Amino acid sequence: MEQTLGYRIKEELLERLDFSRELTDEEVLNEIEERVLNLSTEEYLSITEKKNLCIEIFNSVRRLGVLQQLIDDESISEIMVNGPDNIFIERDGHIQKFDGKIASEEELEDIIQQIVAKVNRTVNEAEPIVDARLQDGSRVNVVLPPVALGGAVVTIRKFPKVPMTMKRLLEYETLSKEAADFIRILVETGCNIIVSGGTSSGKTSFLNALADYIPREERVIIIEDSAELQLFGIPNLVQMETRNANVEGRGEIGIGDLIKSSLRMRPDRILVGEVRDGKAAIMLLNAFNTGHYGESTIHANSAEDTISRLETLVLTGANIPLDAAKRQIVSAIDYIVYLGRLKDGRRKVLEISEIYKDDKGDIALNQIFEYEADKGLIRCGSPKRMSKFEMAGFNKDELFGI
Repeated sequence: MEQTLGYRIKEELLERLDFSRELTDEEVLNEIEERVLNLSTEEYLSITEKKNLCIEIFNSVRRLGVLQQLIDDESISEIMVNGPDNIFIERDGHIQKFDGKIASEEELEDIIQQIVAKVNRTVNEAEPIVDARLQDGSRVNVVLPPVALGGAVVTIRKFPKVPMTMKRLLEYETLSKEAADFIRILVETGCNIIVSGGTSSGKTSFLNALADYIPREERVIIIEDSAELQLFGIPNLVQMETRNANVEGRGEIGIGDLIKSSLRMRPDRILVGEVRDGKAAIMLLNAFNTGHYGESTIHANSAEDTISRLETLVLTGANIPLDAAKRQIVSAIDYIVYLGRLKDGRRKVLEISEIYKDDKGDIALNQIFEYEADKGLIRCGSPKRMSKFEMAGFNKDELFGI
């Protein structure tokens, strides 16, 4: 009954409300409550039915419909909409089907347009794929028909309402105290760090946690496809977001463009949400090779694979020999922190490795920490490149005594 009533009242409100003026949520909710109250004189509705109907209509008119309850549920980490009739959620690392449905393709389209409009993005048949974000920072990917054959696909990656910190990662046993202390020294020293891992391994959350160790007097530039990082306590902070091309194919501003621009902004540290293409990889290496330092994430299946991925991106972005690409990488990147997701859904730091150049001039990895199933993340090596540590005032005894 409620779905039928809700749909009828929603349509009536959409026709009656004057959207040419700015309406507050309270004003819209008052209109809804008044209409539901009038309806209850025509046919009986219990107090619970009235309350649920008001919430349903408000979410449909002003928020994101049936998806809103999933977004508000903090136990849900991912929402996957495969057309209006098939919604899946991830809770506690496990995927399950959600019982609710979106009323129609048209309502799903309305929800999508509401999401992308709030971040000045567009999606339509001509441009059926878009990345966006919700107001709380949750990451959204949309794929429309005809590319998506079974109806519009919406994937929402939610992030904790409370920003991830190193303290919370330690509580979750994502890494050991010894490894966290080592990473603190890397960040304070100005070592350039790549956080790598597969999909949903916790790369962005870990990058956010690294901010705990950034000296507060630094000027920090954040560059992302969609703004997700939440850094607090850093007064001199600049945050930039990419922009898609317009309908004429003009005006696109990518990660590489923003990194290039950031170099003229007197940065002490550059944080890049993710390196995905050749131009971004080249600009990041150029930044790190010209006296700037910072952190970034990249998709990879291991610490070793991270090197190969960087090589491939650089070679696709510039016509240079492989040896030149390797020299750029080993000069720019100091450490790789590799994260993985275990079968039970837990996210762990699986490896912390130093990048160095071996006797043959090739890129090599010096493993400092490794994860063992029965022991957790344990120390297994010591740094080879000491110059940055020594310049920062750390001696070998202090460093190795962590």
